[in-house]
Amino acid sequence: MNDINVNQILVQIRAMEAQAKGLPEVGQAGSTSGADFSAMFVQSINAVNETQKASGSLKKRFDMGDQSVGMVDIAIASEKSKIAFTAMKEVRNKLVDAYKEIMSMPV
Repeated sequence: MNDINVNQILVQIRAMEAQAKGLPEVGQAGSTSGADFSAMFVQSINAVNETQKASGSLKKRFDMGDQSVGMVDIAIASEKSKIAFTAMKEVRNKLVDAYKEIMSMPV
């Protein structure tokens, strides 16, 4: 099973939020990261996708009768997937709101 750390995803989301706001990233004192925002965003989306794939794989294995997969494993993987997706959706919503606000500014 490909175990994605939820804390890692949250750190990435916080870093994207800080970068979007033009603030230094968490854990860096006084300096901003030279990381490309779009690459970081794509990486986060891929991490969420992997979490969802892992959850789906566990469900499929359970349905096929794999005795090594329990309902607890499925519930935990499903919640991880749900939390990761919800967090990514919130980041998307914040980005869309920021875009709309910038576009409504007078020139």
